[in-house]
Amino acid sequence: MLRMSDIGFNWGSARRAASAQRWERQSAAMGSGVTQAIVDAAEPAPGMQVLDLACGTGAPALQIARRVSPGGRVIGIDLAAAALEIAQHRAHERNLDNVEFQQHDAQNLPFADATFDLVTSRFGLMFFSDLPRALADSRRVLRPGGRFAAITWGTFEQQTYFRSTFGVVLRELPGAELPPAAGPIFKFGTPGTLSSVLQAAGFRDIREQVMEVPWVWPGAPAEIWQYVQESTVPFRPLIDLITLNDRQRIESRVVQELSQYERDGEVRMTAVVVIVTAAK
Repeated sequence: MLRMSDIGFNWGSARRAASAQRWERQSAAMGSGVTQAIVDAAEPAPGMQVLDLACGTGAPALQIARRVSPGGRVIGIDLAAAALEIAQHRAHERNLDNVEFQQHDAQNLPFADATFDLVTSRFGLMFFSDLPRALADSRRVLRPGGRFAAITWGTFEQQTYFRSTFGVVLRELPGAELPPAAGPIFKFGTPGTLSSVLQAAGFRDIREQVMEVPWVWPGAPAEIWQYVQESTVPFRPLIDLITLNDRQRIESRVVQELSQYERDGEVRMTAVVVIVTAAK
């Protein structure tokens, strides 16, 4: 899993945790299409034991927990303690007692061989510094015939959300480039890339599909720009390039760009994702 030193700032910082709490409703709504897509592809069923890698603040582990009840259980793991606290709080709010969140490295899983029926990951694989090792360990903890399901971003150019926010910053600041930490987000956008990594890790029956899903913000375009600035991590160096002189101009351009997707009090964007499933 990507370590804090790899990106130079903290995924689990107090600032980001506060942002996650502030924008919880809007962020959950925006990502609900992606979460639904990975849950549907994973096909969790009652009684399953599930491991969710890089679980963040709880999606999709919380939804999977409902699907595996009765008799099933979900463990979500992440390195960011602050995110795990939020996830556990959300589980309590939803009266889910069959899900727990633990601080572990996906590249060094502390679980016995053949423990889980299903391993999932939502927007996590792109950030593992040693993905082959993480996949090998995921395969190890799966039971024979167990399944693996993951979802990653398509390319930068396919995403209305990224093009309308960070894309505007790149156009408005001559010489600006995507930060090195942001590049991995889109590393599996080319079809077949993720499948080949899973095949090398020993998985079989690999199926990959590119899908366009709703990415809808329940609010105004200006709120999205606020959210982006407060919660971004890999793109933080790009945001930090914006000077006081640039700020108003760039905000105006971002809001203008996002406004073309505004309908009935929502900003109705789409996300292009790559979904892959496989078996041990």
